[in-house]
Amino acid sequence: MAKTLTDNLTSRYFNAANRLRPGKKKQKIIAYVESYDDIFFWRNVFSDYETPERTFEVVLPSRTKLSRGKKTAMMNRLGQNLGTSMIACVDADYDYLLQGTTQVSHQMLSNPYIFHTYAYAIENYQCYAPSLHDVCVMATLNDRPIFDFQSYLQNYSEIIYELFVWSVWLYRQERYKEMPLTTFCNFIAVSHVNLFHPEKALDELRHVVNRKMAWMQKHYPQARGQLKPLKEELQNLGVRPENTYLYIQGHHLMDNVVMQVLDPVCTILRREREKEIKKLAEHSVQMDNELSSYIHSQCPIEQMVRRNTAFKQSEPYQMLKADIEAFLDKLGKGNKTEEEETEIEDSEATRQLTRGK
Repeated sequence: MAKTLTDNLTSRYFNAANRLRPGKKKQKIIAYVESYDDIFFWRNVFSDYETPERTFEVVLPSRTKLSRGKKTAMMNRLGQNLGTSMIACVDADYDYLLQGTTQVSHQMLSNPYIFHTYAYAIENYQCYAPSLHDVCVMATLNDRPIFDFQSYLQNYSEIIYELFVWSVWLYRQERYKEMPLTTFCNFIAVSHVNLFHPEKALDELRHVVNRKMAWMQKHYPQARGQLKPLKEELQNLGVRPENTYLYIQGHHLMDNVVMQVLDPVCTILRREREKEIKKLAEHSVQMDNELSSYIHSQCPIEQMVRRNTAFKQSEPYQMLKADIEAFLDKLGKGNKTEEEETEIEDSEATRQLTRGK
């Protein structure tokens, strides 16, 4: 029995509210997210699916408290109340790759009204390699390509892939304490990248990873026969050596891998543009005016990364897109009855759990 007013906020409550709207008002679908940072991302996602008959509103789990919705707590609180008019949107973390081997993973994958990123988190999308040059242009207003982000992140991914598989194996075996995610991230961090010779930093990373790999093989000989099938399953889930960066911890990827090169790249591009202005200015007043205008037109690179939306061609986003479209196809044009919602649950409950098989 509901103990508080908010416990009565269910999908059927919003269904009833939609029916009470006068005339042919839009059906509103409430999408709950984990934190403030997620609101812009999911708003951008759902904007592609708004129609004259349907709209989305992205909100935090509580409008009366400042506390944010950790995924586990949010799913436990909202899980039974979700439906065609009230959905939850979360970061996949490792739960997508665990494929139902834990309670949280099973709940996230089996509930058709919980949508997840497939990539580890929204930061992984924001660091999507083919989009990073455009991010630099937005920040510096200089379009000259001076660094190959795609090659850098592909090489990085291939170096860490084998150790990443070990990390997933440990989590599936519920032995994650033997190499927690923070420890794994320490092993795959990149530092002191020379933009003109990034291979030096990557070679140092390869040495660290190989040394840890040798230690893992020595201490976990029982895993030898399990890693190959796990790699095959991960490949079916979309994880390959060249795109591993999309499935590691998002904050680590942004802070310790991508920003390591974005910051110096933007610094060089800004200096180039300033030198160009100084060279082309006919007198000091014009130079000062142009420099002032250029400085005020720039944006912080971190802010531009977090506003990056050029990731919709990525493979994990295509899987997220397929889930949303399947949900909307089942939803149809009008609100669903209780029986129809149950039918959707039955037809989609195993959709994601069987993706890797």
